[in-house]
Amino acid sequence: MEAGGRVLQHFFNNKNLQISHKDGINNLVTEADHASEKAIFDTIRESFPDHFILSEEAGEIIMDSEYKWIIDPIDGTINFAHGIPICCVSIGIEHKGEMIMGAVYNPFLKEFFFAEKGGGAYLNEEKIHVSKQNEVIKACLVTGFPYTYIDMPNGPLECFERFIRKGIPVRRLGSAAMDLCWVAAGRFDGFYEHKLNAWDSAAGFLLVEEAGGKVTDFNGNKYSPYQPQILATNGNIHDEMITWIQGQQ
Repeated sequence: MEAGGRVLQHFFNNKNLQISHKDGINNLVTEADHASEKAIFDTIRESFPDHFILSEEAGEIIMDSEYKWIIDPIDGTINFAHGIPICCVSIGIEHKGEMIMGAVYNPFLKEFFFAEKGGGAYLNEEKIHVSKQNEVIKACLVTGFPYTYIDMPNGPLECFERFIRKGIPVRRLGSAAMDLCWVAAGRFDGFYEHKLNAWDSAAGFLLVEEAGGKVTDFNGNKYSPYQPQILATNGNIHDEMITWIQGQQ
C-alpha cells in the first residue's frame, strides 16, 4: 500500500502528468496508474511470487495459487488527474474464493483502512463501526454514476431521483473504494452503485462487513465482487434501501 501511495503523492498535481484514454467516455489512465501498479506488483512478488493477481490496468496474471490479489492502483483516477484528493490505492486478498483481507490507503488524507476476515475493521489502527441510523429518510447516502447506460430503466438516474426528490442527501465522491470505507467508518449510512468491477469493491466490501455492516446485490443476495451491483449499508437500513432501489417504497 505504501509503495503505491508514494507513487500517488509523487505524481499528484503534476502538470506534466501523462494521461491517456481507454475504451469509453472519460475512462482515463495515467502514468501514475501504471507506476503505482508496478510498485505494488514488485512488492508482492518479493514475498509472494506465485500468487494470482487481478489488477485494473494489467488484467489477470494467472498463477496456480489459492490466493488472489485484487488491485486498483488508483481508485478515483479522474479525481487524481484533476488534483482532487479523493482517490486511493485499494487491495483485496482472496483465498479459495473468499475475501480474507482488504486495505485502502488515501495518502492525501492520511487514512489507511484495513480489515481482516473475522478481525474487525480499522482506520489508522483504531477500530471503526458503521452508523446506527435506522431510517432511509434520515440517512446520508453515497453513490456513483457511470458514463454510459445512465438512462437504463430503474437505472442510476431513476434511483438517484427517488432519493433526492424526498430530500435525502446523496453524495458522489468519484471513488467506490472510498465510498465503502466511509460507510464502514460511519460517515455514510449507505452506498449503492449499479456497475462496479472487482477491483473497485474487493477491499471495501470486506471493510463494511467487518465494521458491522451488510453488503449484497440489489436483490439482497450474497455479495460477490465479480457481479456488478452493490448495496452496502449499516445493516439497519438495508432492507428498506432495497425497496427504494427497486422502486417499491
